[in-house]
Amino acid sequence: MPPLLEVKDLKVSFFTPVGEVKAVDGISYSLDNGEVMGIVGESGSGKSVEAFALMGILDDPGKISGGSVLFDGQSILDLSRKELEQIRGSRISMIFQNPMDSLNPVYTVGNQMIGVLRKHKSGISSQDAKEKALEMLRLVGITNPEQRLRQYPFELSGGMCQRVMIAMSLICEPRLLIADEPTTALDVTIQAQILELMKSIKERTDMAIIFITHNLAVIAEICDKVSVMYGGHIVEQGSVDDIFYNPSHPYTKGLLRSMPRLDETQADRLIPIEGTPINMLDPNPGCPFAPRCDSCMRICVNEMPPSSGINAAYNATYNATHNATHCAAHTASCWLLKKDGYK
Repeated sequence: MPPLLEVKDLKVSFFTPVGEVKAVDGISYSLDNGEVMGIVGESGSGKSVEAFALMGILDDPGKISGGSVLFDGQSILDLSRKELEQIRGSRISMIFQNPMDSLNPVYTVGNQMIGVLRKHKSGISSQDAKEKALEMLRLVGITNPEQRLRQYPFELSGGMCQRVMIAMSLICEPRLLIADEPTTALDVTIQAQILELMKSIKERTDMAIIFITHNLAVIAEICDKVSVMYGGHIVEQGSVDDIFYNPSHPYTKGLLRSMPRLDETQADRLIPIEGTPINMLDPNPGCPFAPRCDSCMRICVNEMPPSSGINAAYNATYNATHNATHCAAHTASCWLLKKDGYK
């Protein structure tokens, strides 16, 4: 059975007056029904741009310059604007990073939520649509949902708007949900409620989720597999266990070292990743992480490392245990893996 989503060698560039910025430079992955993939990396690594490309909402001067995206066997990149509008919100939905910019300030919360539902489910009555909107608001932990439906976004707090956005994205029960930092504006208690809600809906509807976040703890909580991005590339990919217990790329190791741990003593210090992020207007021809890598070799600066498979025997066991066919292939792009004898 083919995967629900298959991305092959996707490239997205921004053509600016001072040159081309390759924001996403040839990434590939697949996602099955009911699977949750986390995309992690620092700001500017291409996480959100990749999501906008999947949704067909790239702004100028951004252009998809190569690759393919198949959703349920259908090429998204070949669809017309009208065909994309029929898919967005119903079969593919997205939770945006900034809720205050994503909600229309001149329409009430109820108008926007009910409008989304009636656009994609034409046979539903106004009353049924309202009841569904109230149900979703209750599910995301909003008190007095009847009152909130009558309010405008500017009357709500940032955290409340974020919960409205999450409710709106889930109201049509999409096949694929792209969540771009969905819990950033929420306190820890509400974060836990939202994660539990998303897991519950995923299990009930077999919805797949792409979860974009800086928070590695959230990745460990909700995701099945992880893609680590840096400088527009996926530098490492694998199951959650692979990434947390057997990290192989220096950037992945750096991210984990910089994360606070409960078992640390007071004397332990976080180890930051030294250096500055890559200049996307003038990247080196080799590994994008090479200028910040403690183990950098000459070849790292001059040639892009190929993707190397890691621990194939474990991957086969994981796929058999989890009844998976397209997930958990642990790969990393690093010349050190070739040097150490990985194949």
